[in-house]
Amino acid sequence: MSDRSQPELPTSPTSPLAPYPPLPPPQYRSRAPEFYGFVAWSSTYLLFILYLLWVLLPDSIIIALGITWYPSREWALLVPAWTVVVVLLTYFTYFALAFYNTPPFDDIWTITDAKALHPDPDTPNPYHPRAIPELYDIPITLVNRVLYDRREGDQDGVAASQ
Repeated sequence: MSDRSQPELPTSPTSPLAPYPPLPPPQYRSRAPEFYGFVAWSSTYLLFILYLLWVLLPDSIIIALGITWYPSREWALLVPAWTVVVVLLTYFTYFALAFYNTPPFDDIWTITDAKALHPDPDTPNPYHPRAIPELYDIPITLVNRVLYDRREGDQDGVAASQ
């Protein structure tokens, strides 16, 4: 007999509550990520404490602890400073590359690209008359003609027929 005290979770990919793919039962799940996370967390704190001891303790106490060699104290400032500079330089480099690869405002490539799909006016619609036609990019000349075409007596770009 199965235990019916707890309802089964939905396992259908169409159900919004169902995990997909379904999670394995708890007795078969690995606990390795928990151990790896704990080791990473504890080793990070241990290294940070050792770093603070190296930076803040005087030389006499470090030598009394039996440590005969350790890096110069100037590295305690140089490594974090260089890290900050490298991070900022990385952001600056990506920002500069984005500017470099952006075409000028008067270039046609700012509004279209080689992948644009324009309708061919000579090809008839092969679909049923009431079917939804293929999607196409609207040519910029058509957009400009519809939005900005001014006729005589036209005010604010609105056709005189209104």
